Amino acid sequence: LGVDLYSKAWIETNLRLGEIIPVISNFFEITYLRNTGAAWSMFDASWMRPIFLLISAGVTLVGFYFFIKERDTLLLWGIGLILSGNLGNFYDRLTLGYVRDMLSFNIFGYDFPVFNVADSCLVVGVGVLFLYMFLEERKLKNNEA
Repeated sequence: LGVDLYSKAWIETNLRLGEIIPVISNFFEITYLRNTGAAWSMFDASWMRPIFLLISAGVTLVGFYFFIKERDTLLLWGIGLILSGNLGNFYDRLTLGYVRDMLSFNIFGYDFPVFNVADSCLVVGVGVLFLYMFLEERKLKNNEA
């Protein structure tokens, strides 16, 4: 969460909106964009802001419940990453009305949507949860055999 908020503050302080800093030619750039919609600016409408805030608050509360209840390390990592990503973007939406995005990749000619550290935490956290579910399913099958 700290890395996310620091990177957003740094971008906002040091770059103009829309400015691009090439890091690795034709692959990675740092830029500064404001996202008023959902992931990758989908549903870009200010009237949806309260809906995003409610969903985000709900995810956070459910996540905290499971985080406090669970003791499995892998599951805790997944929930923790999702919570930190959610809180980083929730903070932006609540205080600014938009999310600050800055990481831009061009992968094999595909200009991937610009994202931030919080988004990365969310994606990795979901991946960790999928891994956890896969391993748990495997344990159950091994115990049944």
